[in-house]
Amino acid sequence: REPSAETDAVLADLTDLGATAHYYALDIADLDRQQPVLDQIAQDFGRLDTLVNNAGIADRPLTDVLELGAEAFDRGVNVNLRGTFFLTQKFVNLVLAKGWNKTNPYTSVIIISSIAAEMVSTERASYNITKAGLAMVTKLFAQRLAGDRIYVHEIRPGFMQTAMTASAGNTIVDDWINEGRVPDARWGQAEDIGNAVSTLASGRLTYMTGQPLWIAGGLNIPPAP
Repeated sequence: REPSAETDAVLADLTDLGATAHYYALDIADLDRQQPVLDQIAQDFGRLDTLVNNAGIADRPLTDVLELGAEAFDRGVNVNLRGTFFLTQKFVNLVLAKGWNKTNPYTSVIIISSIAAEMVSTERASYNITKAGLAMVTKLFAQRLAGDRIYVHEIRPGFMQTAMTASAGNTIVDDWINEGRVPDARWGQAEDIGNAVSTLASGRLTYMTGQPLWIAGGLNIPPAP
């Protein structure tokens, strides 16, 4: 998205905390724009330590898998999967070309997938497929880059209270929480994911790469009948 009053407010908050922050607009599906944006960030900050892949779109309107059209499917693939794959590739190649992985305390790629990588919803086929694909993207880059000391992580958020989930227009998540199907019976918040991202990016979870970290309140625990 282009800069706005909202993004200006976030930058102001970060500046007040003593951080140096810039905002860069990028449609991740536009592969030709990816390298220029990465190059600009490197120019502004001197090096890149981590890439957090958090761009994603949900299936809207919710559409049965038997009725999903090619245009909606392709849009989900282009943003959620294709764009993330190639941005990660470009980021890693830039890090390797500059040799930052040899001097950085910790270099990482963090991919935000979803519980949808494993848990099925037949009205969200494109989302399920692309998030499952990101799980494999994580493993592929983790395997390839371990010898270069670049660590690749997948975070799987559960039911997060965001504008995107609100746009589904139903009470299914509230019903699940009220029925006890989420052991930590609440909606997840952006701060829950932020804490996980900062922990991974700092390198505090050593000897770990290529596996999912569920931030889902125990939703992935299979209950006994």
